[in-house]
Amino acid sequence: MAAANYLPSEDQFLCSICLDVFTDPVSTPCGHNFCKNCITEYWNTSNRCLCPMCNKVFITRPEMHVNTFISEMVAQFKQSTQQKASSSSSSQQQCDKQEISCDVCTGTKLKALKSCLVCLVSYCETHLEPHLTMPGLRRHQLINPKTCVCMLCTVSDHKTHEVVPLKEGYKEKKAELAKKEAEIQQMIQKRQQKIQEIKRSINLSVKDADRAIAEGVQVFTALKRSVERGQVDLINTVKAKQKTTTKMAEGFIKELEQEISELMKRRTELERLSHSENQFHLLRSVPPVKAAPLTKDWTEVSICPSYEGTVVRAVSQLEETLSEQMKKLVEAELRKVQQYAVDVTLDPDTAHPALILSGDRKKVYPGDVKQNLPNNPKRFSLNPCVLGEQSFSSGRFYFEVQVQGKTEWDFGVARESINRKQDIPLSPEDGYWTVWLRKRNKYKALNNIPVSLSLRSQPQKVGVFVDYEEGLVSFYDVDAAALIYSFTGCSFTEKLFPYFNPGLNEGGKNSAPLVLSHM
Repeated sequence: MAAANYLPSEDQFLCSICLDVFTDPVSTPCGHNFCKNCITEYWNTSNRCLCPMCNKVFITRPEMHVNTFISEMVAQFKQSTQQKASSSSSSQQQCDKQEISCDVCTGTKLKALKSCLVCLVSYCETHLEPHLTMPGLRRHQLINPKTCVCMLCTVSDHKTHEVVPLKEGYKEKKAELAKKEAEIQQMIQKRQQKIQEIKRSINLSVKDADRAIAEGVQVFTALKRSVERGQVDLINTVKAKQKTTTKMAEGFIKELEQEISELMKRRTELERLSHSENQFHLLRSVPPVKAAPLTKDWTEVSICPSYEGTVVRAVSQLEETLSEQMKKLVEAELRKVQQYAVDVTLDPDTAHPALILSGDRKKVYPGDVKQNLPNNPKRFSLNPCVLGEQSFSSGRFYFEVQVQGKTEWDFGVARESINRKQDIPLSPEDGYWTVWLRKRNKYKALNNIPVSLSLRSQPQKVGVFVDYEEGLVSFYDVDAAALIYSFTGCSFTEKLFPYFNPGLNEGGKNSAPLVLSHM
C-alpha cells in the first residue's frame, strides 16, 4: 500500500468551491473534483451546468458518484492531520482554550461557536445560522473560534511556519494596520499640501497675469500716446510747411501781378507813341533802352514744396522712442530672470579631448592638440563641446557667459540624450537650443530653420534663461540689456544641461575662453 505512505499536499484535497477538505468527493466528466453537496448546490443555483474550474458546459447534468479512491485518500489525510495536530505547539493549545465572544451580539456577549475567514467575524449559535442556511454564505470557510487562521499551518507542508496565538497575531496586524494607516494619512496630508501649494501657485499665477496685463496696458498706452503724438507732430509739420509754401507763393503772385501791371502800362504808352505822325515828338518821347523799367528775373524762381523724409524722420523718432521703451522693458525682464541664476561648472567627463578647462571649471579654451582621455559615453568625440555638470528637469534657471575676444562660439542648453559621437546639427529637433557666432560678426539662432540675427552691438556677455515648464529658452545681451533671441513653445521631456562650444583656436585668433560668470 504505497499510497498509505505517501500523502500529497493539502491543496489536492481542498474543494475549490467551499475551500475545505473534500466531503464525499465526486468527479466531473472533465476530471475535476468537488464535494458532492458543493457541486450539487452550485448547479442548483446556476443557469447552466458547467464545471466551476474549466467552465466546460454539460448539455445534461452528469450523474455524480462518490470517487472512492479520492475519498480514501482524504480519509487518510484527515487521520494524518489529526495526529499531527494533536502534537501542535502549546501556543495553539492556549489558543484553543480561550473563550471567544460573538462579535455581533450587542448586549451580553455570547460564546462564539465559529469564526468566518471570509467575514473575519466570530459568531454565536444564533448569528451563525445564516452561514449555515444561506447559499452564498455557506461557501464561506468556518473555523473554530480563536484557532489559527490557517488550520494546516502546524502540519503538512506548512509545519515550518511560525505559529502565534490569534490574539497576538491580531495585535500585530492591528499595529501593522495602524502603521499603514499612518503612512496613508501621511500620503493624504502630502497630497493635501500639494493641493494647497497648487492653489497658491494658481493665485500667484493670477496675480502675475494681472500684473503682466497691467504692465502691458501701461506700456502699450504709452506707446499709443507716442504714436498719436508722432502723428500729430507729423501733420502739424506738414501743415506748417504747406502754410509757409502758400504764403511764399502768394508773395510771388502779388509781385508778379505788380510787374504785369507796370508792363501793361508801358505797353499802352508804347502803342500810343507808335501811332504818332510827329517825328520830332516820337524821338523825344521814347525813353532810351537803359531807362526801361527793371523787372525781376523769374527764370530760377519756382514753388516746389518737398515733404521727402518727413514721414521717415517721424517714424525714426518713434522708433527711437520704442527702442528706449524696449530697453526699459528688457532691463526689467533681465532683472527678473537673473533671480533664477545658478552656479554652473563644466563637466570634464563630457569635454572634447582638444578642450582645456580651467581648474575651477569656469573657463573652457579651444586647444590645438587632443589630450589622451578616456572615451566614455558622456564625452564629445567629434565636435569641441562640453556640458555643464548641473542638470535641470523642472523650474527656471539662468546663467551668463563672457564671450569677449571671441571670433566664434555657440552655446545654450541641450537635452541629456544628444548624440555626442557624431556631427549632429544644432537644432531643437536634435536636442539643442543654441545661438552662435561665426566670422566675428555673423550671429544665428539655430532653430530648426536657422535665423540670422541683426544685433545693434556685439555682445560681450550673454545671459541664458530657461523656463522648463513654459518651454522657453531666451538669450540676452547683458550689457546692452537687449533680447537676442527666444525659443518658444519648446517641449522638454528630459534633463537639460548647459552646453558650450568655444570654437576652434584658428591659429590663436579665437584663443580666448568662454567664461562662466560667478552668479
